[in-house]
Amino acid sequence: MDKLGKDIRGYLRLGDLFNLDYPADLIVLSACETGLGKEIQGEGLVGLTRGLMYAGAERLVVSLWQVDDRGTAEFMQEFYKQMLHSGKPANEALRATQLKMWFSEKWRNPNYWAAFTFLGEWR
Repeated sequence: MDKLGKDIRGYLRLGDLFNLDYPADLIVLSACETGLGKEIQGEGLVGLTRGLMYAGAERLVVSLWQVDDRGTAEFMQEFYKQMLHSGKPANEALRATQLKMWFSEKWRNPNYWAAFTFLGEWR
């Protein structure tokens, strides 16, 4: 409930993240522009990434621009295969996925895979 008593279930706002204790090993945000934020004077860039890291996330995979739905679905399937089946850490899985898509004729265009970046503890 908000201050006026309205039900706001389903919404997680940036301010809510700063009040969470969420020590996640890896959070993947595969929607469009999830790595962007707003420049706040005296604070720097504030967005989902900063809020999630403040809440305790060690590592994040985010996108820096608009992403294609089909390309992102392909990307995420390969990314999780690299981690779960090949046993690679997230940063290596991200790089391996990007390379695999780059060498694929269908997914070669960087708009399908280059938006995704890794933030946080790389080891």
